[in-house]
Amino acid sequence: MNLDVATAVCREFEGWQSKPYLCAAGVPTIAYGATRYKDGRAVTLQDSPVTREEGEELLRWHLERQCLPAVLRLCPSLIAYPAAANAACDFVYNLGPGRLQSSTLRRRINQGDWAGAKEQLMRWTRGGGRVLPGLVRRRQAEAALL
Repeated sequence: MNLDVATAVCREFEGWQSKPYLCAAGVPTIAYGATRYKDGRAVTLQDSPVTREEGEELLRWHLERQCLPAVLRLCPSLIAYPAAANAACDFVYNLGPGRLQSSTLRRRINQGDWAGAKEQLMRWTRGGGRVLPGLVRRRQAEAALL
């Protein structure tokens, strides 16, 4: 499945940092929001910077090897809806597969209730206890793909 749309959404909302930094949740992060490398090691603030090419490769690896398999395992019908699968991959990249697994969003997707799924996406806009404008825009972008 082509994940170009999910890649573009991640790029837009994660932003780019070649050097490790602490994300809003206080987790060491690098490139386009990666918290782990391909070998499973957690990012640390002492890690060396990465090139843009390495960051792109890391983003695609996470989307293709981690996010998409989780999305298709949890929402198998999305194999027939590539745009919606891209939206779900961005959601999983941002929040992790556990959040999708235990969500009403997953139930709505699996029921084919796209309007309900869009409503559920918009419930995932908080960070640190408050609504974050960047998350509102990200969820709107995902909802537009459903």
